[in-house]
Amino acid sequence: MTTHTESAPRVVIADDQELVRTGFRLILTARGIDVVGEAGDGAEAVAAVRRLRPDVVLMDIRMPTMDGLEAARRVLAESPDCRVIMLTTFDLDHYVYAALSAGASGFLLKDVTPAHLAAAVRLVDTGDALLAPSITRRLVERFAPSAPSALGTGSGLATPAVHRDLAALTPREREVLTLMGRGLSNSELARELTLSEATVKTHVARIFAKLTLRDRAQAVVLAYETGLVSPGESADTANPRR
Repeated sequence: MTTHTESAPRVVIADDQELVRTGFRLILTARGIDVVGEAGDGAEAVAAVRRLRPDVVLMDIRMPTMDGLEAARRVLAESPDCRVIMLTTFDLDHYVYAALSAGASGFLLKDVTPAHLAAAVRLVDTGDALLAPSITRRLVERFAPSAPSALGTGSGLATPAVHRDLAALTPREREVLTLMGRGLSNSELARELTLSEATVKTHVARIFAKLTLRDRAQAVVLAYETGLVSPGESADTANPRR
């Protein structure tokens, strides 16, 4: 029986190109990662996750029948413990922003190196986000103000805000979330707030639990979509402390 461990994540690969699926499967298998299933479109991906219960899904954004974005939403709604990495041909694709809002843990370009692919799967399997907060911030700044128009009306791809009630947070937790939205790491948060890194980690964990956030990438999206952070604002240009 395969057990879920940091060293042996179970993966489903969803891509409409068989050559891509085969290449990724060979790369991951050679590095000790268990590819338990493949899917050629979004509907097949949702069914495969339901049946196989993988730890990580590599999900192409553009697929027939059901696109990867809708498939990711359904997978994450049905399997909260599953992690989804979106695959795209274009860097900073506006679909990636919508995927982050839906709860995806990051994205990879399809020309990713074998070592980076395997490392990315292992990283999100531990519960971390694939995107650095600063990269996520740049992505959100680019698309958050114009997400509905960028995604197109009537396309079914427009994504609403993450919709979390910030009233559940303490003032300190709001402060931490704001700084996370500006791209600060835990160690940077500790220095900025004059706290121990262990205390910062406790605040971050409580924020995630109260707001049902999956990782820091989604926390950054939420900080922008709720107005805690404005586009162009960084830890160097503004300070939430009074």
